[in-house]
Amino acid sequence: MAKWTPKHEAPEPLEGPVVATITGGTIVWFALFLVQLPFYGWFDDHGHTWWLWTCLAGGGLGFIGIWYVRRRDAALRRARTGGTDPVPDRSPAPPAG
Repeated sequence: MAKWTPKHEAPEPLEGPVVATITGGTIVWFALFLVQLPFYGWFDDHGHTWWLWTCLAGGGLGFIGIWYVRRRDAALRRARTGGTDPVPDRSPAPPAG
């Protein structure tokens, strides 16, 4: 079998309001969790508690996603402006002495 080679170049990745999209998705996951929470008994009786935990996991992973895309967005902005400042050092200052 011959090795596959692309016939054209890959398109540039789409860039959009990534932070807003991830934040909106996270809010939706948590809202779904909160809306279902009063019906926990029904979900438990019918074996569907995984629905609640899926929504909670989606919201929790969304927080990680928000953190990630905000840092990515800042790094892209720094690269566009030619800034050489890496991620700020958040380690404590050495003691004076």
